[in-house]
Amino acid sequence: MKKVHRLVVGAIATNCWIYPLENGTCAVIDPGEEGLRILDFLDHNDLFPAYILLTHGHFDHIGALPALMAKYTKRHIAIHAADAEYLGPAAYPVHSRSFSMAAGNSAYLDALWEEMPSPDSTLAEGDTIGPFTVLHLPGHTPGSIGLWDKDAGILFTGDTLFDGDYGRTDLPGGNEELIFASLKRLFSMDGNIQVYPGHGDITTIKAAAAHPNLQVW
Repeated sequence: MKKVHRLVVGAIATNCWIYPLENGTCAVIDPGEEGLRILDFLDHNDLFPAYILLTHGHFDHIGALPALMAKYTKRHIAIHAADAEYLGPAAYPVHSRSFSMAAGNSAYLDALWEEMPSPDSTLAEGDTIGPFTVLHLPGHTPGSIGLWDKDAGILFTGDTLFDGDYGRTDLPGGNEELIFASLKRLFSMDGNIQVYPGHGDITTIKAAAAHPNLQVW
């Protein structure tokens, strides 16, 4: 089985996944915070991030982007088109709205904020990037995606599906009806697929679908 590395980063324990590819390259999925720690891991393991892939645009999944951009100039940042507003020079107000709704103010964001790079490409349902097929899974955010390596049987689900739970829908752009539809789609897939979520432990489609917290229809 492919070795996938996990770094749990930031104040709310986001999973930053390091996915080895060929010839010393890798995909970094959801570099949430602690950019220097991510850089140290890549250096220590002689890995170059050919792709930086974002399952959605919330700050706890993209906060280390400026640190990675400061070191790596030849890399490819990709996010779904519907969440592209979370990146680029006009991104701060978008993140500020989310923080204000979640915490009542944006003080935590302000303490960490650095200008966000723009994406190199935007993704859509069915696109392929590296070894992954893009699954559009709206609900947590409009542009939430899954990154599915069909050959390896591995699916990164961001904050759509966790081990025994699913992502919140009460922040800007969240939609409970859409996330339930996204979960139903995931639960129709092969039950043996390994699920690597945005927070918490690895699970499988079969185990997640059987969990009492996820009987949502």
